Amino acid sequence: MKSVIGMGNALTDILINLKTDEVLERFSLPRGSMNLVDSDRQRRIGEYVAGMPRTLSLGGSASNTIRAMARMGVRTGYVGKVGRDTTGDFFEQALVNLGIEPHILRGNERSGRCVSLVSADGERTMCTFLGAALEMRGDELNESLFDGYDCLYIEGYLVQDHELIGRAVRLAKACGLTVALDLASFNIVDENLGFLNELTDGYVDVLFANEQEAFSFTGERNPLEALDKISRKCPLAVVKVGMQGAYIKHRGKVDHVGIMAEAKRVDTTGAGDFYAAGFLVGLTRGLSMVQCGTIGAIAAGRVIEVTGTTLADETWTEIDRLIRRVEAGGYLF
Repeated sequence: MKSVIGMGNALTDILINLKTDEVLERFSLPRGSMNLVDSDRQRRIGEYVAGMPRTLSLGGSASNTIRAMARMGVRTGYVGKVGRDTTGDFFEQALVNLGIEPHILRGNERSGRCVSLVSADGERTMCTFLGAALEMRGDELNESLFDGYDCLYIEGYLVQDHELIGRAVRLAKACGLTVALDLASFNIVDENLGFLNELTDGYVDVLFANEQEAFSFTGERNPLEALDKISRKCPLAVVKVGMQGAYIKHRGKVDHVGIMAEAKRVDTTGAGDFYAAGFLVGLTRGLSMVQCGTIGAIAAGRVIEVTGTTLADETWTEIDRLIRRVEAGGYLF
């Protein structure tokens, strides 16, 4: 495959650096989870953390992945829905500026926002008001959307809308695309387990999960056993195991790839999204599973060194240099 179109919740991220986890306890937010909230609850959480350091950036899981892939030289597109407001205009123009083909729908609600509460150790807990993103519907999608693309990448946060995702994967498969899915959050997996099993059995070619998500999906606490179960459902399975790197299973072979040991963990926001981006970049270049996993680890290692998901130009230059080394057969963890 050479080109990838992503589909997800188009959000603006508000990243807030916490000194303590008091706000998580106050609002009963499970540490490390993604929580859908209404506008009022998001406002109350925002008031509680008023005055704490914060950063604004383009957000949404699939958007992070697609933007990172575009910076790594892959032809990309993005499907999402925003409001008829200046935030929505900003989101669409930002995609254009990065050379990403925008397939942006407009809704009646205001554009969605994600408040990402970043704990002192870099772990993030998300409170998401989906707004217009929630208005995206399956009947707004058609086959022409997938013309010229080789892969559809879906963020797991979308799977709560079964009709939307069902139609998207059916259209993508009818157009001959590979389908890649990131499970995104353990609580989303728990709430949509039956649908995710059907989706993976019937349509998914590449599945990304972290340890918690893999356990929720398979019931197996051992990541290798979870990997094995997932690999029976789709051709390429990836289970990320934090500081231990990731396990990859493809065509019956299991590979283990470590992490960038020198990476300084500041904020884990976007780590999984950037891992998927790097891995898929490797697939677009026809590289081995170990090389794909290494590029994923490089991208994830660099994004955790900053607050948010915006990397400096010199960082992207360094990532490109490391990718070339991986392609040449060097720099493997």
